[in-house]
Amino acid sequence: MYRFHNSKVDTDLFMQLQDLSSVLTENEKTAFEYSFGSYIDIIDNKVTASRMWDTAKEDYKEAGFKSDVFLRTIGSFHYSSTKAMKEYLELVQETDLKKFSSQLFALLEDIRLEEIIKKERPGTKEVFSIRRKYLKHKFENELNSHVTRGLALDELFCLIYLLIQADSPDPSFPRANEAQLHQLEKIKSYLYLVFEAKTTYDIVRICEQIVFPLNSIYQDTIYEYFIFPIGHVEQMEKDNLFDELTRTDELKNDDKEELDEDKNEYMDERFSSWHRENQNSDKKQTFLQFELEVGTKTNIMGGGARETEDADQAMGTIQGSSGQSKNKDYSDVESLDKQESKQGKSGEFEFGEENKDAVKIVKEATNPTNEDINTYKEYRKDIEPLIRKLANTIKKTMEHKKNAPRKDLVYGRLSKKLLPIILDDHPRVFYKKDLESKEFDAVFTLLVDCSASMQGKMEETKRGIVLFHEVLKQFKIPHSIIGFWEDAMEVTENYQPNYFHMIHTYHDSFYQNNGAKIMQLEPQEDNRDGFSIRVMTKDLVARQEKNKFLLVFSDGEPAASGYDQNGIVDTHLAVSEARKQGIEVIGMFLADREIDEAEDLTMKNIYGKERLMIPSVSELPEQFAPLLKKLLLKTI
Repeated sequence: MYRFHNSKVDTDLFMQLQDLSSVLTENEKTAFEYSFGSYIDIIDNKVTASRMWDTAKEDYKEAGFKSDVFLRTIGSFHYSSTKAMKEYLELVQETDLKKFSSQLFALLEDIRLEEIIKKERPGTKEVFSIRRKYLKHKFENELNSHVTRGLALDELFCLIYLLIQADSPDPSFPRANEAQLHQLEKIKSYLYLVFEAKTTYDIVRICEQIVFPLNSIYQDTIYEYFIFPIGHVEQMEKDNLFDELTRTDELKNDDKEELDEDKNEYMDERFSSWHRENQNSDKKQTFLQFELEVGTKTNIMGGGARETEDADQAMGTIQGSSGQSKNKDYSDVESLDKQESKQGKSGEFEFGEENKDAVKIVKEATNPTNEDINTYKEYRKDIEPLIRKLANTIKKTMEHKKNAPRKDLVYGRLSKKLLPIILDDHPRVFYKKDLESKEFDAVFTLLVDCSASMQGKMEETKRGIVLFHEVLKQFKIPHSIIGFWEDAMEVTENYQPNYFHMIHTYHDSFYQNNGAKIMQLEPQEDNRDGFSIRVMTKDLVARQEKNKFLLVFSDGEPAASGYDQNGIVDTHLAVSEARKQGIEVIGMFLADREIDEAEDLTMKNIYGKERLMIPSVSELPEQFAPLLKKLLLKTI
């Protein structure tokens, strides 16, 4: 389950932060993550926000996360000097206050960047106002704690923040120690310079004036509230991240070809391509450009390299590779653009990046045993009243629609008999087409969580599945019933086997004696819900029916190898993707006790309003019947 400090992820907020990160960096590959602190890393393509905000109230939390993203994507990305940062980090290596010096720089640079961001984007002012209010309260509490525990430099750091963000020009701190107040007074003039700082170098100079005098007085801080704002900064070559991201490298080698000028024949003449929209009036235009990373520098100009046909060299470079086909039949030789399109697809992950190592393994149901058949008959007998009631309700609705008037209506298709318009005060000149012979244009898939956490719930769950199967079978509605799990014992570094137990398929769901296969569903290992939903979505999309339903029976906790930290978010994305393709997805939470608020929030974050919370799995048939009725009536 996706937790930070025992709080679950708000997927809507997470997706907002993800969108902000990619849009503001103008890079769709930029991923957002919650982390120990807030930083931007263009090498790993990610932006992080501090988990510190997880413990805040909802309003503070959202503003805190968003302000972290703004500071990194608008501020650090465009307005921080990586060269100044690298020099500062090298400089403070000589001190014993590495944590303090890093935090001090992060704090002061963020204050500088905040003013730039608010000026550039006034809509962010409210977010930063909430951020300051929360941090001020937090540092006031931390100050009292550090005074009590005798953490001198931590106490001074809190005083630094509270002084800079104070509402009055000369705030008092009655509980602080005299030693720290004395040091604060000595560095006060440097701290106030932060409001005049224009560049990262200005912030560096302020930090240097503070850190080095304190180095001989204090031991380093214990706590860490801020971290260095740029990841892998030591590898940066340009002066800011935006330039670094868009830079073009020079040739990796710096050699030059030796050439005899006397023996080198060439024509010093420029050629360009003609185009209808460009009459080529400017003879200095260049129409073809190549970017080289590796090569030998040469002073050959134009055609001096060799004699050949016009444009042969260029076409050879563009085509890239060629080969002779068998029997001189070139029809099967793929052009470069086709090859590249295939490479592009292989570079994407069909079932989501979090599931790149997940492998679908189909397990066919076996013929039911006599014990399975007897158990199935027993379950069916127990819920027979529910099946009969549900089926009768649907049949009556269908009969009512069949017998309803098809002509002389107030709305529908316009009739050819228009005389009532003249003769009647309230004319009825519309009609409806006859019902189509196919009464249910629908298909259902029922996904059943077969993870170990379903232990103790599976037997009662089967009763609900029996209801589902019997009703749909009675109305000849194609449906599949599939159990899913990931085998934790077989997982390796790049291999995550995910089993799909095919109890019923769309093709055999009407068979009279197949119902007992439901009894083969059993709790197994882990559950990778997002992967399983995407696999089933692919099958449903291929169906021709108009109404497509995907029902997921689960205990609401995705958990698999490497999936604990992002299972809920990935499953939420899988559900959203399915709905965009016209599939109605409903999550059904199965509990064996009263449902707590956290469990309801988990299901809400995954499925939104389309969820059914069942506090006692023994009530599943009674709770499931109204939902099934509602879905079926929608398709008539």
